[in-house]
Amino acid sequence: MELYTLLRQFADSWMLLFLFTFFIGVIVWAFRPGSTKAYQDTANIPFRHDDAPAPSQGQPAANKEARA
Repeated sequence: MELYTLLRQFADSWMLLFLFTFFIGVIVWAFRPGSTKAYQDTANIPFRHDDAPAPSQGQPAANKEARA
């Protein structure tokens, strides 16, 4: 059996199953119950200083940053 044929059969069967399982795992990870707060906090980054200007360079930021 040629190497190409062997790799083609592997890609058509087991690699397809592996990539599908990986895809489902990423979807489950993204929509897990504990991730909602983290995603909402990250989504609101552009609106943190909507009412007041951002602090100047010498002052520490009063709001929580995206990365803890």
